[in-house]
Amino acid sequence: MHSATKNSRTEGRLNIPNVGPSLGSTKPAAPTTRRALTLAVFSVLLLLALRPASAQTETVHYNFTGGSDGGSPLSSLTPDSAGNFYGTTDQGGVGLGQGGDGTVFELSPIEGAGWTETVLYSFCSVSGCTDGAHPYYTPLIFDGEGNLYGTTKSGGASNKGVVFELSRVGKSWTETVLYSFAGGTDDGADPINGLIMDAAGNLYGATNAGGTTGWGTVYELSPSGGGWTEQVIYNIPTQIDFMYAGLTMDAAGNIFGATYRPGTVFELSPNGNGGWNLTVIYSFKGAPKDGDRPKGTPVLDKAGNLYGTTEIGGAKNIGTVYKLSPEKDGTWKEKILHPFKGGSKDGSGPFAGVVLDADGNIYGNTYNGGTSSGGVIYELVAPVGRGSYKEKVLWSFKNAEGFFPYGALILDSTGNVYGTTDLGGSGGAGVVFEFTP
Repeated sequence: MHSATKNSRTEGRLNIPNVGPSLGSTKPAAPTTRRALTLAVFSVLLLLALRPASAQTETVHYNFTGGSDGGSPLSSLTPDSAGNFYGTTDQGGVGLGQGGDGTVFELSPIEGAGWTETVLYSFCSVSGCTDGAHPYYTPLIFDGEGNLYGTTKSGGASNKGVVFELSRVGKSWTETVLYSFAGGTDDGADPINGLIMDAAGNLYGATNAGGTTGWGTVYELSPSGGGWTEQVIYNIPTQIDFMYAGLTMDAAGNIFGATYRPGTVFELSPNGNGGWNLTVIYSFKGAPKDGDRPKGTPVLDKAGNLYGTTEIGGAKNIGTVYKLSPEKDGTWKEKILHPFKGGSKDGSGPFAGVVLDADGNIYGNTYNGGTSSGGVIYELVAPVGRGSYKEKVLWSFKNAEGFFPYGALILDSTGNVYGTTDLGGSGGAGVVFEFTP
């Protein structure tokens, strides 16, 4: 069991000009009872009812400078019910490390006055960076009380990364280190791509180092006696390289994830005795007919199908969007929905996963390709009957609008999408954007 360590910082607000419609500025009160935010509830939060715009356009809501406000946002955004967004930056902040060790930020709409960025926490604010450093490719999740959870790739007691919680205390936020990874054969190291939470409040995540083989782990973190207990529930085999993708959980408590090289999609199912059964449900075969090296987190639809992306593979060996469907005999059938073509008219190198709308259309982004080679936003239009998905490139990123989007998109109920870019914008250190079809 790990004793939690608390660290506090006061909010600092940075105002920017009016660049978009108001989402409302009143925060909801935190519930009085603690409950886990399940995947179903989280999906509802993503479908925020926002005012639609009248033209297809990309709007930059915030330009990071790379200084005290953070820089290089690599992850997707997390919304609350009041229309505020939360995220992480890998760089910047006012911690003790040179150049900044990353931040957790909030972006809030101000009616008639644009958006305000608030740095909720700067990492490496404690000597030795025991509070964590560099939340690399780390989206955040909420629990039912409004606390935020995430991971950092480095920092902590052994400089192998941490799992952290941020809780609001008055006008400040307090960081609590729930677990510091130790590495070696008994523990993971370098956690990546955030966390998921089950209905009992247990947290699950992946590391891309450590464990019995050194290639990473899947771990469970459970509240216990005022602290948290960590256990490794899966060690990545030696023949498989590390993980980039995060985890997804279905309503029955089964966990799905993807390993990077050679690419596989796996399922971990509770065995009823506190352990987990592993099933590799698909192994990618690579170009030219299949994808390879999945980095994006798989997502589930209501029918139990899995969707995701591979960074390479396909006809041009520059990435694919795939679908995995469970068969009656317990196997899974794969279908490539789109092989990317690259060049000025298509994207290449999809790093992040995808998001589905209510009609089954698929949205995502790539970190390369497009008219300026800075990545694209794409839509795969769902087929009618037995037809095929049809791709539309909705937007090509250019420097002033940000470029190199690595985090997954989120979607509201009117069809607007939101995300981040690693670089570009007026400050050169990435942006938060909204795209309105």
